[in-house]
Amino acid sequence: MQNIDLLFSLGIMILSATAIVLVARRLSVPTVVSYLLAGLVVGPIFGFIHLGAASGLDGTQTNQVVGLIGEVGIVLLLFLVGLELSLEKIRDVGKVAVIAGLGQVLFTAAGGYALCLLLGFDSMTSLFLATALTFSSTVVVVKLLDQKKELDSLYGRIAVGIFLVQDLVVIVALTLLAGLGDATEGVSWWALAKAFGGMMVLLVLVIVASRFILPRPFAWAARSAELLFVWSLTWCLVMVELAHLLNLSPEIGAFLAGMALAQLKCAHDLRRRIHPLMNFFTAVFFIALGAQMDPVSAADNWWPAVVLSLFVLIGNPLIFMIIISLGGYSERTAFLTSVTVAQISEFSFVFAAVGLSAGLIEPAILSLIAVIGLSTIILSSYMILYNHQLYALARRVGLLRIFAAKDFDEDPPAATLSDHILVVGMNSLGRRIVEILHGQGQAVLAIDTDPQKLRDLPCRRMQGSAEHMSVLEEAGLARAKMLISALQIEDANILLAWQAQRHGLPSAIHAFDAFVVEELERIGVDYLLDSKACGAQRLQQALSAAGVLRP
Repeated sequence: MQNIDLLFSLGIMILSATAIVLVARRLSVPTVVSYLLAGLVVGPIFGFIHLGAASGLDGTQTNQVVGLIGEVGIVLLLFLVGLELSLEKIRDVGKVAVIAGLGQVLFTAAGGYALCLLLGFDSMTSLFLATALTFSSTVVVVKLLDQKKELDSLYGRIAVGIFLVQDLVVIVALTLLAGLGDATEGVSWWALAKAFGGMMVLLVLVIVASRFILPRPFAWAARSAELLFVWSLTWCLVMVELAHLLNLSPEIGAFLAGMALAQLKCAHDLRRRIHPLMNFFTAVFFIALGAQMDPVSAADNWWPAVVLSLFVLIGNPLIFMIIISLGGYSERTAFLTSVTVAQISEFSFVFAAVGLSAGLIEPAILSLIAVIGLSTIILSSYMILYNHQLYALARRVGLLRIFAAKDFDEDPPAATLSDHILVVGMNSLGRRIVEILHGQGQAVLAIDTDPQKLRDLPCRRMQGSAEHMSVLEEAGLARAKMLISALQIEDANILLAWQAQRHGLPSAIHAFDAFVVEELERIGVDYLLDSKACGAQRLQQALSAAGVLRP
């Protein structure tokens, strides 16, 4: 009989979620919100299913299985997030994502904690609420930016980098929560030390495994899609079990397992294969979370919900506007990036659910966080979808002047660029080349990831990593007449040389290392710049001889 109850509950949950998602999609409402709404509908509102208020487990088989499915979903979600954390992405986003991500975490956590104390919450509850307000939704924002085809834009890449930093903070917070243990036992500094010690052990294991252990077996397993899928899940479960043995949450083990595989060449294929499985399990988790909400408690806390929602919707973007503007980025990039973080994350719900299970917060606080999540995710989704219109309005009324951000736009319209020369890397060699070409009257587009290096150049400027094809396409590579790289990055120079050859463009590449010369010559580079001193001079002579420059 209980098996029938379980199947009935799961069926009701999935059917309700499907119906609400179909309606919500018309209104561009994120799926996470749809799942929470579905849980509210089938749980507290109409009473089709009844789940335990404390943790989703009230002793019945139905609640136990639903809780287990939800736990698996969050483990897979953290595993998938870890798969995004490759060292290449960390290197690409640069210091702005690290500074902005950590700066926002500190300011939002401090401001949120003080605000919660003013609203009358105790210290532990204020700490949980402030932590929940800190994280932004990677899932929601990435889906919306991908829908807008702006995931590879400058502000999109900065936003994704910020989310990667926040994901690392989530793991630290979960480790801290594991160290706190059961609320009835009090806070033990020894337990905290063991939790963070266990975290360091797992981190060292991940670094060693990703470098020396995993590459060969996974390269062999990649020949079979099914084998690769099974091996990846096995590795995830091994890390989850190790985390359990070290008294850490399974989410930490899953995240670190994904981070280890993110350094492998098969990471992209793994993400694609695990995503559908994760979608089902996470859907059950968020529906169950919505079913545990108490609308009466949420209504009693309507004033804190309004205040804290406004803090997230307005305070977070203001913090990011200040930090990114100080980083030398234009007001457009700062504004568009800031708008993307005006919501709380799905991890906020996970963090609250873990705290509820440990008895550190009351069920009413889970309902409060869910209300804040619903309101901020829905409103910020429309802010992201109409971010360019909001920027035009803010600029027109003069709201952005107080941030003193730069006026120039790093992303020149691709349609206006033709018969131009792309110069990548604004080190001393790159800047000298730009000055020579611009002095000769050439149309030049300078590209670099650092806005400080683009400052005061006389030509068109564009921020971004030229290793991304989307950046080269936006820079008008197909309509350019030459590509020049002054970078001192071997892989990037080889990639740029190959792209120039593929598009039939003359290229001049900085051969700063003798080992890369042979590879560049094999690709067919037209000019090799062998030093900063004579490279620019020889390039000028070669371009003059080729008719690109006037003698």
